[in-house]
Amino acid sequence: MILAHLYGEEMMRFSDLQRAIPDVSQKVLIQQLRGLESDGVISRAVYPEVPPKVEYRLTDVGKQLGPVFMALLDWAEILRTREGAKKPVEPVGVK
Repeated sequence: MILAHLYGEEMMRFSDLQRAIPDVSQKVLIQQLRGLESDGVISRAVYPEVPPKVEYRLTDVGKQLGPVFMALLDWAEILRTREGAKKPVEPVGVK
């Protein structure tokens, strides 16, 4: 979910990601962001303000995952259609 949201935006602040993914706890979101950062998929910029401003964006490696997301969304839509779901999967912020 994090990558899907970041794929559609140049950058997102931590609070934007929290609002975009309301079902995830702050702790889990932080853990996932740290993991993605350590894997080199996203970059994190901290601005020394009060309150601190933290921005996340995809690295070049992360941007290369775009076609993978599109393929997964297509696959998910096929599965939902087969299962008779009422609503197809919609890409979130993916251009």
